[in-house]
Amino acid sequence: MPTVKDIPGSYRFFFFSFDCNEPKHVRVQRERKVCKFWLKPLVLSRNHGFSPNELNEIRQLIQSNIGKILEGWDEHCG
Repeated sequence: MPTVKDIPGSYRFFFFSFDCNEPKHVRVQRERKVCKFWLKPLVLSRNHGFSPNELNEIRQLIQSNIGKILEGWDEHCG
């Protein structure tokens, strides 16, 4: 599971190898909570355990680091 590096905070941003046949997205995990955001447009796809406040924080982190995330996607799924 490739992880996007250098995003501050307690969340792990990552992709699965079988994700490459879907539109660009990123998965986010903290402890046992996981969510998935489509990247273009930036929309929540799935959520398992995150509160609305955490989802807003995650969305802001994705927006602030969209270049790194898209670069990671392209390197992995290229």
